Amino acid sequence: MSPQSSPRAFPHHMLREIYEQPAAIARTLEYYLDLSGSAPVFREEPLHAVAALFRQHPDLIIAASGSSRHAGLAAEILLEDLAGLVVDVEYASEYACRTTTLRRHPDNPSPVMVLSQSGETADTLAALREAARRGHPTIAVTNVHGSTMAREATLDLATLAGVELAIPATKSFTAQLALIVVLALLAARERHALPPAEIEARLTALAGVPASIAAQLPEWERTVAALVPLYSDARTFLYLGRGVHYAIAREGALKLKESSYLHAEGYPSGELKHGPNALVSPQVPLVVLATVDSDDPESLLRYEKTVSLLYDMREQGARVLSLANSGDVTIPALVSNCIPIEPAAESLLPISEVIPLQLFAYFMAVNHGVDVDSPRNLTKAVTTE
Repeated sequence: MSPQSSPRAFPHHMLREIYEQPAAIARTLEYYLDLSGSAPVFREEPLHAVAALFRQHPDLIIAASGSSRHAGLAAEILLEDLAGLVVDVEYASEYACRTTTLRRHPDNPSPVMVLSQSGETADTLAALREAARRGHPTIAVTNVHGSTMAREATLDLATLAGVELAIPATKSFTAQLALIVVLALLAARERHALPPAEIEARLTALAGVPASIAAQLPEWERTVAALVPLYSDARTFLYLGRGVHYAIAREGALKLKESSYLHAEGYPSGELKHGPNALVSPQVPLVVLATVDSDDPESLLRYEKTVSLLYDMREQGARVLSLANSGDVTIPALVSNCIPIEPAAESLLPISEVIPLQLFAYFMAVNHGVDVDSPRNLTKAVTTE
């Protein structure tokens, strides 16, 4: 059963849509997964055509812009790590301008997947059309039924986030992430990259995400609202993440920029000392994603490297806001402030951890007197290049 939307009155569309995410994710999962049995299974009708593409092609090209491109960066990691696909992520605005076609198999062109909340984004639509002109099978992931991209693509994969009124993307982004996990596990099945029992276990964990987020949201809101005044003097933030969490660092930084007009950049954590560390000061805080899947050796390695970096940042006197697992005692001791995230599989942590970053952007905007639903110079869908 889908989580129910909260009956409370919200001061802004953005905050309401943040709270609508459990229901939006649940609707998306229920469309692609049969959750009625003892364990979730794929619904073959909406997925059979994309499953065939995963069987037929060893690679995938993703083209997207803005938040959707950050979902694409997460998709690159998950599709490669879980299913063994080779994935390239292109800026949609650059794809149609390139003379190369990324042809690895001239007689069997790679599928091109575009992601867009509206399905009307001009540069992403141009990328879709150029991919079709070059002979690539195309997949459109959109949140608007009947959008131009959905109509023109070879395959239409809808998210069911519902109408999103605030300009900053929230529920449409996490619905994209949920669908991406479904696709990564579907590709793993088709390519025999994971055993059936592991796919079933991962689908079961994925089905539990909406309830987990719904349970954590009120405390995240209280925690973040209390933290924001401590950072209201900053004008630049550096967001850091490793692996799939780098995509979420990029998204968190974008949310802050577009919502509150503060400067922020997302970097891979390991790149901080290759230049950006010169900026770090009490006026330039770090936002560090330090969650971990203790059952995943690669996640543990990334965590250990993040802990090492945070030791160095403490010695340097950096101001650090971190996201870490509930119950973690190491990270809170190294940072200025910490937001707890319930432990989850590495592939599922991004869906949860982006939400406190959305809340941080929201409350920073409100703190700075910004019309958070309609930030200046921005529109919901960029329909002109």
